[in-house]
Amino acid sequence: MAITEKPHYELLDGLRGVAALLVVLYHINEGFAFASGAPVIDFMNHGYLAVDFFFILSGFVIGYAYDDRWSRGLTLWQFAKRRLIRLHPMVVAGVLLGALAFGIQGFEKWDHTAVSPWALVAALICGLLFIPAVPGATYEVRGNGEAFPLNGPAWSLFFEYIGNLLYAMLIRRLSTRALACFTAVLGMGVLFFASFDVSGYGMFGVGWTVGGWGFLQGLLRMTFPFSMGLLMARTFRPRPLKGIFWICALALVAVFFVPYIPSSGRLCLNGVFESGCIILVFPAVVYVAACGIGESALTRRTYNFMGAISYPLYITHYPVMYLFYAWLIDRQLYTFAQTWPVVIGVVAVNIAIARLLLKFYDEPVRRWLTSRSSLTVSKIAK
Repeated sequence: MAITEKPHYELLDGLRGVAALLVVLYHINEGFAFASGAPVIDFMNHGYLAVDFFFILSGFVIGYAYDDRWSRGLTLWQFAKRRLIRLHPMVVAGVLLGALAFGIQGFEKWDHTAVSPWALVAALICGLLFIPAVPGATYEVRGNGEAFPLNGPAWSLFFEYIGNLLYAMLIRRLSTRALACFTAVLGMGVLFFASFDVSGYGMFGVGWTVGGWGFLQGLLRMTFPFSMGLLMARTFRPRPLKGIFWICALALVAVFFVPYIPSSGRLCLNGVFESGCIILVFPAVVYVAACGIGESALTRRTYNFMGAISYPLYITHYPVMYLFYAWLIDRQLYTFAQTWPVVIGVVAVNIAIARLLLKFYDEPVRRWLTSRSSLTVSKIAK
Protein backbone atom coordinates (compact mmCIF):
# COMPACT_ATOMS: atom_id res chain seq x y z
CA MET A 1 0.00 0.00 0.00
CA ALA A 2 1.46 3.34 -1.04
CA ILE A 3 1.80 6.27 1.30
CA THR A 4 -0.11 9.23 -0.06
CA GLU A 5 0.80 12.84 0.46
CA LYS A 6 -1.13 14.68 3.14
CA PRO A 7 -2.79 18.04 2.51
CA HIS A 8 -0.78 21.10 3.47
CA TYR A 9 -1.65 23.55 6.22
CA GLU A 10 -1.70 26.49 3.83
CA LEU A 11 -2.29 29.09 6.55
CA LEU A 12 0.86 27.95 8.31
CA ASP A 13 2.80 28.28 5.06
CA GLY A 14 1.40 31.79 4.68
CA LEU A 15 2.41 32.75 8.21
CA ARG A 16 5.90 31.48 7.49
CA GLY A 17 5.94 33.91 4.58
CA VAL A 18 4.72 36.76 6.78
CA ALA A 19 7.46 35.99 9.30
CA ALA A 20 10.08 35.82 6.51
CA LEU A 21 9.04 39.25 5.24
CA LEU A 22 9.21 40.61 8.79
CA VAL A 23 12.74 39.19 9.07
CA VAL A 24 13.71 41.21 6.00
CA LEU A 25 12.28 44.35 7.61
CA TYR A 26 14.05 43.54 10.87
CA HIS A 27 17.38 43.16 9.12
CA ILE A 28 16.88 46.49 7.39
CA ASN A 29 16.50 48.11 10.80
CA GLU A 30 19.43 46.08 12.08
CA GLY A 31 21.42 47.74 9.31
CA PHE A 32 20.59 51.20 10.65
CA ALA A 33 21.77 50.15 14.10
CA PHE A 34 24.88 48.48 12.66
CA ALA A 35 25.83 51.56 10.63
CA SER A 36 25.31 53.95 13.54
CA GLY A 37 26.80 51.74 16.24
CA ALA A 38 23.55 51.83 18.24
CA PRO A 39 23.40 49.19 21.01
CA VAL A 40 19.67 48.56 20.55
CA ILE A 41 17.53 48.30 17.44
CA ASP A 42 14.88 50.97 17.90
CA PHE A 43 12.31 49.71 15.39
CA MET A 44 10.96 46.16 15.28
CA ASN A 45 13.34 45.08 18.02
CA HIS A 46 12.19 41.48 18.36
CA GLY A 47 12.18 40.47 14.70
CA TYR A 48 14.80 37.78 15.31
CA LEU A 49 12.17 35.77 17.19
CA ALA A 50 10.83 34.80 13.77
CA VAL A 51 13.50 32.07 13.82
CA ASP A 52 11.94 30.54 16.93
CA PHE A 53 8.55 30.69 15.22
CA PHE A 54 10.06 28.91 12.21
CA PHE A 55 11.38 26.14 14.46
CA ILE A 56 7.94 25.55 15.99
CA LEU A 57 6.36 25.49 12.54
CA SER A 58 9.01 23.08 11.32
CA GLY A 59 8.46 20.67 14.21
CA PHE A 60 4.70 20.77 13.73
CA VAL A 61 4.90 20.15 9.98
CA ILE A 62 7.55 17.42 10.29
CA GLY A 63 5.54 15.60 12.95
CA TYR A 64 2.34 15.90 10.93
CA ALA A 65 3.97 14.74 7.70
CA TYR A 66 6.21 11.94 8.92
CA ASP A 67 5.22 10.54 12.33
CA ASP A 68 3.00 7.81 10.91
CA ARG A 69 5.28 6.95 7.98
CA TRP A 70 8.01 5.18 9.90
CA SER A 71 5.76 2.23 10.64
CA ARG A 72 4.84 2.04 6.95
CA GLY A 73 8.32 1.63 5.52
CA LEU A 74 9.99 5.05 5.61
CA THR A 75 13.71 4.68 6.28
CA LEU A 76 16.19 7.12 7.75
CA TRP A 77 17.94 7.44 4.39
CA GLN A 78 14.67 8.15 2.58
CA PHE A 79 13.76 10.79 5.15
CA ALA A 80 17.21 12.41 4.89
CA LYS A 81 17.01 12.55 1.10
CA ARG A 82 13.56 14.09 1.18
CA ARG A 83 14.69 16.80 3.56
CA LEU A 84 17.90 17.48 1.63
CA ILE A 85 15.96 17.80 -1.62
CA ARG A 86 13.50 20.16 0.04
CA LEU A 87 16.05 22.39 1.75
CA HIS A 88 19.51 22.24 0.24
CA PRO A 89 19.05 23.66 -3.27
CA MET A 90 18.16 27.05 -1.77
CA VAL A 91 21.03 26.76 0.72
CA VAL A 92 23.36 26.47 -2.29
CA ALA A 93 21.72 29.49 -3.93
CA GLY A 94 22.09 31.57 -0.76
CA VAL A 95 25.80 30.74 -0.42
CA LEU A 96 26.52 31.54 -4.08
CA LEU A 97 24.66 34.85 -3.83
CA GLY A 98 26.63 35.60 -0.66
CA ALA A 99 29.92 34.97 -2.45
CA LEU A 100 28.78 37.27 -5.26
CA ALA A 101 27.86 40.02 -2.78
CA PHE A 102 31.23 39.60 -1.05
CA GLY A 103 32.98 40.05 -4.37
CA ILE A 104 30.97 43.17 -5.17
CA GLN A 105 32.09 44.60 -1.83
CA GLY A 106 35.72 44.16 -2.82
CA PHE A 107 36.66 40.92 -1.02
CA GLU A 108 37.08 42.72 2.29
CA LYS A 109 36.04 42.19 5.89
CA TRP A 110 33.91 44.85 7.56
CA ASP A 111 37.08 46.49 8.86
CA HIS A 112 38.39 46.65 5.24
CA THR A 113 40.99 43.95 5.78
CA ALA A 114 41.63 42.18 2.47
CA VAL A 115 40.61 38.52 2.23
CA SER A 116 42.63 36.06 0.17
CA PRO A 117 40.94 34.17 -2.69
CA TRP A 118 41.68 30.88 -0.93
CA ALA A 119 39.89 32.04 2.21
CA LEU A 120 36.84 32.87 0.10
CA VAL A 121 37.01 29.48 -1.61
CA ALA A 122 37.18 27.80 1.82
CA ALA A 123 34.21 29.85 3.04
CA LEU A 124 32.26 28.90 -0.07
CA ILE A 125 32.99 25.18 0.31
CA CYS A 126 32.17 25.24 4.02
CA GLY A 127 28.94 27.08 3.33
CA LEU A 128 27.89 24.55 0.69
CA LEU A 129 28.67 21.66 3.04
CA PHE A 130 27.17 23.35 6.11
CA ILE A 131 30.43 23.46 8.04
CA PRO A 132 30.25 26.47 10.40
CA ALA A 133 33.12 28.94 10.56
CA VAL A 134 34.97 29.33 13.85
CA PRO A 135 35.40 33.02 14.80
CA GLY A 136 38.87 34.21 13.83
CA ALA A 137 39.50 31.44 11.30
CA THR A 138 40.75 32.52 7.88
CA TYR A 139 37.54 31.36 6.21
CA GLU A 140 35.42 33.50 8.59
CA VAL A 141 35.69 36.11 5.87
CA ARG A 142 33.51 38.93 7.20
CA GLY A 143 35.20 39.13 10.56
CA ASN A 144 32.18 39.51 12.81
CA GLY A 145 31.89 35.94 14.09
CA GLU A 146 29.12 34.60 11.87
CA ALA A 147 28.99 30.82 11.58
CA PHE A 148 28.15 31.22 7.90
CA PRO A 149 29.78 34.48 6.82
CA LEU A 150 28.61 34.34 3.20
CA ASN A 151 24.96 34.02 4.23
CA GLY A 152 24.39 34.72 7.92
CA PRO A 153 20.84 33.31 8.33
CA ALA A 154 22.03 29.90 7.16
CA TRP A 155 22.88 29.23 10.82
CA SER A 156 19.20 28.50 11.48
CA LEU A 157 19.11 25.96 8.63
CA PHE A 158 22.22 24.34 10.11
CA PHE A 159 20.29 23.79 13.33
CA GLU A 160 17.20 22.81 11.34
CA TYR A 161 19.22 19.97 9.85
CA ILE A 162 20.34 18.91 13.32
CA GLY A 163 16.73 19.00 14.50
CA ASN A 164 15.65 16.82 11.59
CA LEU A 165 18.37 14.28 12.38
CA LEU A 166 17.50 14.26 16.08
CA TYR A 167 13.87 13.68 15.18
CA ALA A 168 14.60 10.82 12.79
CA MET A 169 17.12 9.08 15.03
CA LEU A 170 15.71 9.71 18.51
CA ILE A 171 12.76 11.99 19.18
CA ARG A 172 10.27 10.15 16.94
CA ARG A 173 10.84 7.05 19.09
CA LEU A 174 9.68 8.81 22.26
CA SER A 175 6.19 8.20 23.52
CA THR A 176 3.94 11.22 23.64
CA ARG A 177 4.35 11.38 27.42
CA ALA A 178 8.14 11.16 27.17
CA LEU A 179 8.13 13.82 24.43
CA ALA A 180 6.03 16.08 26.67
CA CYS A 181 8.52 15.66 29.55
CA PHE A 182 11.47 16.26 27.22
CA THR A 183 9.82 19.42 25.86
CA ALA A 184 8.99 20.68 29.36
CA VAL A 185 12.60 20.30 30.50
CA LEU A 186 13.82 22.17 27.43
CA GLY A 187 11.20 24.87 28.05
CA MET A 188 12.52 25.38 31.57
CA GLY A 189 15.99 25.65 30.08
CA VAL A 190 14.83 28.36 27.67
CA LEU A 191 13.10 30.24 30.49
CA PHE A 192 16.20 30.13 32.70
CA PHE A 193 18.61 30.95 29.89
CA ALA A 194 16.61 33.94 28.64
CA SER A 195 15.44 35.28 32.01
CA PHE A 196 18.92 35.35 33.53
CA ASP A 197 20.66 36.47 30.33
CA VAL A 198 23.13 33.60 30.28
CA SER A 199 24.39 34.68 26.84
CA GLY A 200 25.11 38.23 28.00
CA TYR A 201 23.30 39.67 24.97
CA GLY A 202 20.25 40.87 26.89
CA MET A 203 18.14 38.86 24.45
CA PHE A 204 17.64 35.35 23.09
CA GLY A 205 19.18 36.06 19.69
CA VAL A 206 21.77 33.28 19.93
CA GLY A 207 23.03 30.58 17.59
CA TRP A 208 24.37 32.74 14.77
CA THR A 209 27.94 32.16 15.94
CA VAL A 210 29.67 29.01 17.17
CA GLY A 211 32.13 31.02 19.24
CA GLY A 212 32.22 30.31 22.97
CA TRP A 213 28.97 28.59 23.96
CA GLY A 214 27.29 29.63 20.73
CA PHE A 215 26.69 26.12 19.43
CA LEU A 216 25.08 24.86 22.64
CA GLN A 217 23.01 28.03 22.92
CA GLY A 218 21.77 27.60 19.36
CA LEU A 219 21.03 23.94 20.02
CA LEU A 220 18.82 24.86 22.98
CA ARG A 221 17.15 27.58 20.93
CA MET A 222 16.26 25.04 18.24
CA THR A 223 15.42 21.95 20.25
CA PHE A 224 12.70 23.42 22.46
CA PRO A 225 10.47 24.99 19.77
CA PHE A 226 11.12 22.11 17.37
CA SER A 227 10.10 19.57 20.04
CA MET A 228 7.13 21.72 20.98
CA GLY A 229 6.00 21.63 17.35
CA LEU A 230 6.38 17.85 17.26
CA LEU A 231 4.36 17.51 20.46
CA MET A 232 1.64 19.75 19.09
CA ALA A 233 1.43 17.69 15.91
CA ARG A 234 0.87 14.52 17.97
CA THR A 235 -1.78 16.02 20.21
CA PHE A 236 -3.46 18.41 17.77
CA ARG A 237 -7.24 18.30 17.73
CA PRO A 238 -8.54 20.90 15.27
CA ARG A 239 -11.43 23.17 16.11
CA PRO A 240 -12.44 24.89 12.86
CA LEU A 241 -11.98 28.66 13.07
CA LYS A 242 -12.96 31.06 10.31
CA GLY A 243 -11.09 34.10 9.09
CA ILE A 244 -8.10 33.99 11.41
CA PHE A 245 -5.13 34.36 9.02
CA TRP A 246 -4.86 38.13 9.42
CA ILE A 247 -5.37 37.88 13.19
CA CYS A 248 -2.43 35.48 13.44
CA ALA A 249 -0.32 37.66 11.16
CA LEU A 250 -1.07 40.73 13.27
CA ALA A 251 -0.14 38.77 16.40
CA LEU A 252 3.32 38.15 14.93
CA VAL A 253 3.66 41.80 13.94
CA ALA A 254 2.68 42.89 17.45
CA VAL A 255 5.27 40.62 19.06
CA PHE A 256 8.09 41.63 16.74
CA PHE A 257 7.43 45.35 17.16
CA VAL A 258 7.62 45.32 20.97
CA PRO A 259 10.54 47.60 21.96
CA TYR A 260 13.53 46.34 23.90
CA ILE A 261 12.59 45.90 27.57
CA PRO A 262 15.30 47.12 30.00
CA SER A 263 16.33 44.74 32.76
CA SER A 264 15.46 45.12 36.43
CA GLY A 265 18.07 43.84 38.84
CA ARG A 266 19.36 40.38 38.02
CA LEU A 267 16.26 39.47 36.04
CA CYS A 268 16.40 40.12 32.28
CA LEU A 269 12.89 41.35 31.57
CA ASN A 270 13.54 41.30 27.84
CA GLY A 271 14.41 37.62 28.17
CA VAL A 272 11.29 36.94 30.21
CA PHE A 273 9.20 38.48 27.44
CA GLU A 274 10.99 36.50 24.74
CA SER A 275 10.70 33.19 26.57
CA GLY A 276 6.98 33.88 27.03
CA CYS A 277 6.65 34.40 23.27
CA ILE A 278 8.50 31.18 22.49
CA ILE A 279 6.82 29.01 25.12
CA LEU A 280 3.27 30.38 24.99
CA VAL A 281 2.50 32.86 22.22
CA PHE A 282 4.02 31.13 19.18
CA PRO A 283 2.52 27.70 19.94
CA ALA A 284 -0.86 29.38 20.37
CA VAL A 285 -0.51 31.14 17.00
CA VAL A 286 0.44 27.85 15.30
CA TYR A 287 -2.50 26.05 16.89
CA VAL A 288 -5.03 28.71 15.91
CA ALA A 289 -3.66 28.98 12.36
CA ALA A 290 -3.77 25.19 11.92
CA CYS A 291 -7.48 25.35 12.78
CA GLY A 292 -8.17 28.04 10.19
CA ILE A 293 -10.87 27.56 7.54
CA GLY A 294 -13.13 29.69 5.39
CA GLU A 295 -10.75 32.42 4.24
CA SER A 296 -11.70 34.76 1.39
CA ALA A 297 -10.30 34.28 -2.12
CA LEU A 298 -8.03 37.32 -1.71
CA THR A 299 -6.70 36.02 1.60
CA ARG A 300 -6.05 32.59 0.08
CA ARG A 301 -4.11 34.15 -2.79
CA THR A 302 -2.13 36.19 -0.27
CA TYR A 303 -1.12 33.34 1.99
CA ASN A 304 -0.44 31.01 -0.93
CA PHE A 305 1.93 33.56 -2.45
CA MET A 306 3.61 34.30 0.88
CA GLY A 307 3.94 30.62 1.64
CA ALA A 308 5.50 29.89 -1.74
CA ILE A 309 8.25 32.50 -1.38
CA SER A 310 8.76 32.12 2.37
CA TYR A 311 11.77 29.80 2.34
CA PRO A 312 13.52 31.36 -0.71
CA LEU A 313 12.98 34.82 0.74
CA TYR A 314 14.42 33.92 4.12
CA ILE A 315 17.46 32.01 2.93
CA THR A 316 18.51 34.35 0.09
CA HIS A 317 17.75 37.86 1.35
CA TYR A 318 20.88 38.45 3.40
CA PRO A 319 23.40 38.86 0.56
CA VAL A 320 21.37 41.90 -0.52
CA MET A 321 21.47 43.06 3.09
CA TYR A 322 25.29 42.89 3.10
CA LEU A 323 25.32 45.29 0.15
CA PHE A 324 22.72 47.49 1.83
CA TYR A 325 24.76 47.60 5.07
CA ALA A 326 27.91 48.55 3.18
CA TRP A 327 26.01 51.33 1.42
CA LEU A 328 24.67 52.67 4.74
CA ILE A 329 28.15 52.64 6.31
CA ASP A 330 29.85 54.28 3.34
CA ARG A 331 27.31 57.12 3.24
CA GLN A 332 26.78 57.33 7.02
CA LEU A 333 23.02 56.94 6.72
CA TYR A 334 21.17 55.83 9.83
CA THR A 335 17.41 56.30 9.38
CA PHE A 336 14.50 55.20 7.24
CA ALA A 337 13.72 58.84 6.42
CA GLN A 338 17.12 59.18 4.76
CA THR A 339 16.90 55.97 2.79
CA TRP A 340 13.26 55.05 2.21
CA PRO A 341 13.44 54.73 -1.62
CA VAL A 342 16.37 52.33 -1.29
CA VAL A 343 14.63 50.42 1.52
CA ILE A 344 11.57 49.88 -0.68
CA GLY A 345 13.90 48.73 -3.44
CA VAL A 346 15.68 46.30 -1.11
CA VAL A 347 12.38 44.69 -0.12
CA ALA A 348 11.17 44.53 -3.72
CA VAL A 349 14.44 43.08 -5.01
CA ASN A 350 14.46 40.41 -2.33
CA ILE A 351 10.89 39.37 -3.09
CA ALA A 352 11.67 39.30 -6.82
CA ILE A 353 14.80 37.20 -6.28
CA ALA A 354 12.85 34.77 -4.10
CA ARG A 355 10.10 34.43 -6.68
CA LEU A 356 12.49 33.96 -9.59
CA LEU A 357 14.62 31.43 -7.75
CA LEU A 358 11.52 29.50 -6.70
CA LYS A 359 10.14 29.19 -10.24
CA PHE A 360 13.28 28.87 -12.32
CA TYR A 361 15.67 27.14 -9.93
CA ASP A 362 14.25 25.62 -6.76
CA GLU A 363 11.15 23.88 -8.10
CA PRO A 364 12.83 22.49 -11.25
CA VAL A 365 15.88 21.29 -9.31
CA ARG A 366 13.74 19.60 -6.67
CA ARG A 367 11.66 17.88 -9.34
CA TRP A 368 14.81 16.65 -11.07
CA LEU A 369 16.40 15.43 -7.85
CA THR A 370 13.21 13.66 -6.82
CA SER A 371 12.97 11.88 -10.16
CA ARG A 372 16.62 10.81 -9.89
CA SER A 373 16.48 9.66 -6.28
CA SER A 374 13.66 7.10 -6.42
CA LEU A 375 11.84 9.17 -3.79
CA THR A 376 8.46 9.40 -5.38
CA VAL A 377 5.81 8.85 -2.78
CA SER A 378 4.44 5.76 -4.53
CA LYS A 379 7.77 3.99 -3.95
CA ILE A 380 7.67 4.43 -0.17
CA ALA A 381 5.51 1.38 0.26
CA LYS A 382 4.10 -0.35 3.26
